[in-house]
Amino acid sequence: MLLNKMLVLSYIVLILYSFAILLIFFYGLAQFNLLINYLKSKKQIDNSEKFNFTNPTEIPFVTIQLPIFNEKYVVERLLTTIAKLDYPKEKLEIQVLDDSIDDSIFETKAIIDDLHKSGLDIKHITRTNRIGFKAGALKEGLVTAKGEFIAIFDADFVPQKDWLFQTIPYFKDKKIGVVQTRWGHLNRDYSILTKIQAFALDAHFTLEQVGRNSQLHFINFNGTAGVWRKECIIDAGNWESDTLTEDLDLSYRAQLKNWKFKYLENVETPAELPAIISAARSQQFRWNKGGAENFRKMNWRVITSKSIPLKTKIHGILHLLNSSMFLMIFAMAILSIPVLFIKNRYGHLVILFDILIFFVITSLLFFISYWVTFKNIQGGGFKNFLKYIGLFFTFYAIAMGFSFHNTIAVLEGLLGKKSEFIRTPKFNIESLKDKWKDNIYISKKVSKNTIIEGLLVLYSLFGLYSGYKFNDFALYPFHLMLLFGFGYVFIKSITDTK
Repeated sequence: MLLNKMLVLSYIVLILYSFAILLIFFYGLAQFNLLINYLKSKKQIDNSEKFNFTNPTEIPFVTIQLPIFNEKYVVERLLTTIAKLDYPKEKLEIQVLDDSIDDSIFETKAIIDDLHKSGLDIKHITRTNRIGFKAGALKEGLVTAKGEFIAIFDADFVPQKDWLFQTIPYFKDKKIGVVQTRWGHLNRDYSILTKIQAFALDAHFTLEQVGRNSQLHFINFNGTAGVWRKECIIDAGNWESDTLTEDLDLSYRAQLKNWKFKYLENVETPAELPAIISAARSQQFRWNKGGAENFRKMNWRVITSKSIPLKTKIHGILHLLNSSMFLMIFAMAILSIPVLFIKNRYGHLVILFDILIFFVITSLLFFISYWVTFKNIQGGGFKNFLKYIGLFFTFYAIAMGFSFHNTIAVLEGLLGKKSEFIRTPKFNIESLKDKWKDNIYISKKVSKNTIIEGLLVLYSLFGLYSGYKFNDFALYPFHLMLLFGFGYVFIKSITDTK
């Protein structure tokens, strides 16, 4: 009887393990399809209609919204940069949507007052509460916004001087609701953490955004460094704060209403990456939980829509499921060690373990896809390829290391557990150098998840030991990456609080 129960349990473990691997595999196939789309897009000629800015009557009124909250280290850089944007002053309005609750609000006001005296139409809009957080601030600012188009920048972005002239002309096509630009990275090479974040974001902003947009699949406004047509925001139902990624939410609602999005890969908007792991954690948690919340909110609307083709629906669902891949990776990580024992206990089940080949194929698909995007931004050549190999496997391992933290975020999102919008602290590392470590917004509290990540380091070691004892090394590369990934996240989470 006990043996039968153990066999049934073994089958359950194998089914869950196989399901996780297959879902990751299908996601990998979708990414590879996006790579094919991306390469095809390079042969496409952009025949977009554009405003003729040599004709003053065609230059539309633009409102720039700057949602900020406790940004004392970067607000001066932000406002100075925005003030230097090349655009007719009589056609430009700037709204500083300031929800700050610290003394930065006074510093911001002083800078705004000086800019206003220079003839800039800039307003300091404050609220007595943070209802709706960023979404609430954007929605409230929209009520009085004079612009036909709404450009949005987060506090850590530094747009190029001609940014508006590179983006606004595309709105000549009245069906375009959003123009989104590619993020650049001011501190890409600061540390391993910033390098792997830049690596992942570069793939999103090339492979994914171009791969989807070039085939008219749904893409997302990335919360910043983009422009909305005001009419599109209103028509799609305006900003809503029932998810942590209000940008993804509004993007899907707009595209379900048949608004077109225009993505500009060649327009780079530099920004600062989180330099410490607590900041990266809070950002990752918000993005992944918000993604899961949007899957919960939007999946049925996408599936039942009669206005979009099947392939767009498939890519849309997989897009909304992006963050759930961490859940699959973590499930695979946890189940991989019981699988070792099952494999060596029940010889007749050995054939089922060939499922691992699908994970190997997925990893190869990612390796090829990310190389194309890396080469596009960093350049090709043998030396860069060697650099890429090291960076890819470092990224792969650390992504696995974040899998537990992000799995908690995904589960909370899928289950509908609500939480506050936690901003990512900004540092201005380029200017402050090592002084950024005195940043008052840095959390010195060790995440409760860190303890479990420490235990997962030991669990990964046990996986390596088990493989050695069974003389079965098929999962060794996977367990080595888990060990490195969980170890990195655990150690950095401890040392960054000191």
